[in-house]
Amino acid sequence: MEIKQAKYLGSWQRNDQMTHKELPEFAFIGRSNVGKSSLINMLTNHKGLAKTSSTPGKTQSLNLFLLNEIIQFCDLPGYGYAKVGKATRQAFSKMIEYYLKDRPNLYCLFILVDLRIEPQALDIEFINKCGEWGIPFVIVGTKADKLKSSAVQSALTTYHETLAEHWNQSPPFIVSSSEDKVGKNEIWTVIADAIKT
Repeated sequence: MEIKQAKYLGSWQRNDQMTHKELPEFAFIGRSNVGKSSLINMLTNHKGLAKTSSTPGKTQSLNLFLLNEIIQFCDLPGYGYAKVGKATRQAFSKMIEYYLKDRPNLYCLFILVDLRIEPQALDIEFINKCGEWGIPFVIVGTKADKLKSSAVQSALTTYHETLAEHWNQSPPFIVSSSEDKVGKNEIWTVIADAIKT
């Protein structure tokens, strides 16, 4: 899909305060600094749409964007950022859980993981929770441009082996790089297929 128009709709702290429930929505989540905002900017061809930062924990609300007046992206807070207090982490966790369970127009969640590091317990735990909650999701391995192709394949194998401990069939997994636009077509295919069904 060619994105001719993209705009920021607003930020919310609570799902029940959010408006814009009439269009298909696709959300992005992952540990802090995994590249959510960069991926959203790459997918939309709008460099400054989602605010990127070298400081982990920058996204602290439910940030909503409207694309071509027909679909929406939601940038969710990163989970597991150690430098915020326990109360703040719990608040983020509740914010995310309520959004995922109660957002009526959520079509698919993209769970971002950093391919450069081995599967983290926090990521696997969150992926398993989404399965328990019945949330449709796709895993996106980010920062593939930082690795040789053999290392990317090794990371994929490790993820599939780790997920096989909890899943009979491994969840869908897309390799991506915001720098090289790797995975862009595959993610848009997931979005297009979700809207059709």
